[in-house]
Amino acid sequence: MNLDQKEEKRGKVLANALCKNSTLSSLNLQFNNLESEGGKALAYALCKNSTLTSLNLNSNKLGSEGGKALADVLCENSTLVSLNLYYNNLGSKGGKALAVALCKNSTLTSLNLQFNNLESEGGKALADALCKNSTLTSLNLNNNNLGSEGGKALADALCKNSTLTFLNIKLNIVGFKLISNNPNIKII
Repeated sequence: MNLDQKEEKRGKVLANALCKNSTLSSLNLQFNNLESEGGKALAYALCKNSTLTSLNLNSNKLGSEGGKALADVLCENSTLVSLNLYYNNLGSKGGKALAVALCKNSTLTSLNLQFNNLESEGGKALADALCKNSTLTSLNLNNNNLGSEGGKALADALCKNSTLTFLNIKLNIVGFKLISNNPNIKII
């Protein structure tokens, strides 16, 4: 879907429609330049919608504010199973907000946070969430500058999490020694 509208209205039109829709289960909004205001409007709509199970917001420049708004919704939403936030510049603040949401959410099974510059603080927060979350099976953290601190936290979290089956931490310089010393991680 291409929301080719004025910047201040991006996402709001769709958000209004989503509030009223009772049949849509999957929505792909990648590359629509929603920015933080569109992300906030969409988050509001997700509070009202009870049918959407899959949402792709790849490359929408949501920023930390848009990410936080969506994270707040995830604390309450009980239908969304898959969320793609690839390349939205969420930063460590957005990563921390999503970590809080993962501690409360009990339906999300797949989360793509690839290319969001979460840094070590966001990585550590998400690692803490993995120790508490029991539904997430797939987490993509590719290229987020997690560093060795974020990598160590994730490695430790994997010892406690029994539901995650897919974790992508490629291009994060997390430290091979750190991962290879964890008995629960299979090196491929």
